[in-house]
Amino acid sequence: MEGFKAAFINESVKLLKKKKMMAAAILSILAVLVGQIAVTTIKHGLGLRVVGSVEFPIVVLSFITYTLLPLFAIFVAIDMFNGESSSNTMKITLLRPVSRFSVFSAKVLNLALFIAGNLLFVMILSLLAGFIFNPSSASLPGIFKVVLSYGLTFFPVFVFALIVVLLSNVIQGGLAVFFLSILIFIVFNSLGIVFSSYSSFFITSMLDWYTLWISETMNVFKIFRQILIMSGCGMMLFTTGYYLFDSKDI
Repeated sequence: MEGFKAAFINESVKLLKKKKMMAAAILSILAVLVGQIAVTTIKHGLGLRVVGSVEFPIVVLSFITYTLLPLFAIFVAIDMFNGESSSNTMKITLLRPVSRFSVFSAKVLNLALFIAGNLLFVMILSLLAGFIFNPSSASLPGIFKVVLSYGLTFFPVFVFALIVVLLSNVIQGGLAVFFLSILIFIVFNSLGIVFSSYSSFFITSMLDWYTLWISETMNVFKIFRQILIMSGCGMMLFTTGYYLFDSKDI
């Protein structure tokens, strides 16, 4: 446990020093600002109220889950594995008296915390923007839906990030992993649309699974099925990723 704690702190410090953290924060702020400007322009220009204070964060969420969030998850995952291997800092990490499982788990946990932190940051920003520009439409049930939606989005994004982790331990070049991850993301989305009956088997089609939870009628069977699929995929990807990481000659 002490080994894992040391590895986790080490990975956290390295992650916080990355410029990608600042870039993720800036782009998240811009996404919220651009969204609010668009909503305000439509409201005052056409006299239409597009979304209220608690609907606005959901609109922002639907945008970032298919753009910024998976993109930065890819960047961070590649940097943690391919980036450190190419810069030879991985060797320094593995020379410490810490098991490879602890190192791998610490990296994956930090990746998970990055995704959760990004979601939390965007949620707070979008809620504040919604309250400032549409304070009259705020409600506790609406806020609960927002918190639930952002919390649920973490799981499919994290499972997709585990795919990137797996690729990072299969392919040496970070650029190749990046383009392959983007290709998989696009292909999975396309297959989910074309074969809508089997969309649950493509993890990217579950990025908006929060809509199943906040809709007026909940499809309990579909929710349970997607939970099982995400859990199974997550465990298999984590196990395979660790096996490859453990067997690599770094």
